[in-house]
Amino acid sequence: MHFKNKEIQLQYQGFENTKLLWFNTLNKLNQITDIQNDYTSLSQLKIDGNPRLGKLVEQFVFYQFSKDERIEIITENLQIQNDKITVGEIDCLLLENKQPVHLEIVYKFYLYDASVGSSEIDHWIGPNRNDSFRQKHDKLIQKQLPLLYHEKTVEAIHKFNLDSKDIIQKVYFKAQLYPHLNDYKKDFPIINNECIEGFYIYKKELKVYVNAKFYIPTKHNWLVKPHYDVDWLNYDRFEEKLDIFLQKKSSPLCWLKKANGELFKIFIVWW
Repeated sequence: MHFKNKEIQLQYQGFENTKLLWFNTLNKLNQITDIQNDYTSLSQLKIDGNPRLGKLVEQFVFYQFSKDERIEIITENLQIQNDKITVGEIDCLLLENKQPVHLEIVYKFYLYDASVGSSEIDHWIGPNRNDSFRQKHDKLIQKQLPLLYHEKTVEAIHKFNLDSKDIIQKVYFKAQLYPHLNDYKKDFPIINNECIEGFYIYKKELKVYVNAKFYIPTKHNWLVKPHYDVDWLNYDRFEEKLDIFLQKKSSPLCWLKKANGELFKIFIVWW
């Protein structure tokens, strides 16, 4: 399938406008910074097929890099294999102002649950509670970044005239964050609070929005900033569709249009 041009551009703009989850360095994880935004050539952005959301974001990142004069991509999605067994994958090798960089790309949706773990990093979890900031943080430090120094990686990057010891490592880690409605205005000390895109609620709390309108975007359109030009559902019709998700233990991202016209992104959680 081919995405409609307008839809893919809104997804790209939503990706661009999502903030980095933290500034500079967090526990040895260094963020790449100051990527130049370029909306003037979005007509050139075309996505074929129907990639899963993570792969779509990667394509957005590579497109963004192609428009940044400071960056030269060496290779993307480099498979590291040992006797036909895949050891892992390097998301991207690039030159940033001539400096070789190993970059891992991450885009996540996290909800805040203080009952999970004992630190702020522990408290940010996936909408269905099957992943977390802690899990991704540890995987990057313990597995994904060390892959650069695996003997098979050293062999694989030799063809690019690269030596692991000359390469610095960074992440490009963006996230949309959703505290519970009661914590929506709370300040979180570790993460970038500009990543907060909305809030989450439980179904039993939905009644306060009985006069609102709702929309359930597709997974790819979780990237998109809410706008008015969609087919809005009234409360009763929305509740019918919502129950299908919740019964499957799936927490959907929804758009909420209040009676006064205000637009919000919200998760309604099954747990």
